[in-house]
Amino acid sequence: MTAADLDDVVAVAAIAFPDHPEGRACFAERLALCPQLCFVLEDEAGIAGYLIAYPWPAGAIPPLDTLLGALPDERGALYLHDLALLPRTRRQGRAAAGITLLLERARALAASRIALVSVKASAAFWEAQGFRTVEAPPGKLASYGDAACYMQRIL
Repeated sequence: MTAADLDDVVAVAAIAFPDHPEGRACFAERLALCPQLCFVLEDEAGIAGYLIAYPWPAGAIPPLDTLLGALPDERGALYLHDLALLPRTRRQGRAAAGITLLLERARALAASRIALVSVKASAAFWEAQGFRTVEAPPGKLASYGDAACYMQRIL
């Protein structure tokens, strides 16, 4: 992902997560803080999805649509902020390919785990990718919706 991709990334996010809008500044900041873990997923028509991750303490959940300011000193875990695809590319293995790339990068960075918040009843998909539901800190999932759950994959 590059800064030139951000308008397309924001457009994909608006379609994939209409109930959880995030401003362009959030995407730009995450790209600036951790470009090696930000990817676009393309098809014949252009950018059709994206993946954004960054180092973040295990068990901590960053709030939606909030600037981080900086990455924490603790670098043992990664947080998968978003994996989003346009409807035209779903069920083609692109999400799994993005996760495979993230796993390769996570291992290269010696991360011990990857964590995420599953939204829109997507927990079954994440379980198929090796993630398991773990208890979330009280109140941290409120902005993510009723079906949200905190999940981790130990590496």
